[in-house]
Amino acid sequence: MKKHLPRTGWAGFMAISFFFLLTVGPVFGATIIDEWAKVVTPAAPQLKEIKLPVEGTALLLLDFNKQVCNNERRPRCVASIPAVSRLLGEARKANVPVVYSLTSGSSPQDIAPALAARPGDPIVTSGPDKFLGTELEKILKERNIKTVIVTGTAAHGAVICTAGGAALRGMKVVIPVDGISAESLYPEQYTVWHLLNAPRVSTMTTVTKTEMIQIGTK
Repeated sequence: MKKHLPRTGWAGFMAISFFFLLTVGPVFGATIIDEWAKVVTPAAPQLKEIKLPVEGTALLLLDFNKQVCNNERRPRCVASIPAVSRLLGEARKANVPVVYSLTSGSSPQDIAPALAARPGDPIVTSGPDKFLGTELEKILKERNIKTVIVTGTAAHGAVICTAGGAALRGMKVVIPVDGISAESLYPEQYTVWHLLNAPRVSTMTTVTKTEMIQIGTK
């Protein structure tokens, strides 16, 4: 037969449990909102020099159109253009494919002049994920692309979504930190942290600077 605690026993058990909850606190921890002020900024990652072969590499220039890359809305994007332009020049000299994206409602003529597309450069138009509703995946597959250098704006929009999408499709991702931008520093910091820590994405991602990328090695 099963034994049952007498009523006095249950009362004592409940009293002890109630006392435990009062003194120890709830089983579940506080939410991130409760602990927001306690968050410690992770240490900055080490930037790495990287050598890339021409074969299998593509440069992505995401949303450098004037509607979102301007001094009023996103001055850090404008400031990134010289570094991206130098990288674009290196890619052109090495005959590396260059793929552009635009935000909805813009045209190729809206791309920053220093980064202008050439005839034949693929251009896709989409929201933050440049794979969604476009032929970007097909464009890269047709060129047998294994590694993408991702530049553009916004860091927490087109860059994080498209870079993550490329990594999850099995491509290696190179992020030059001087080639991505947002309205402020925090989204850029978060984007770099996310890409270097997200499951499956982190193992495919290298963070660097434009001047630390060498294109054309065997």
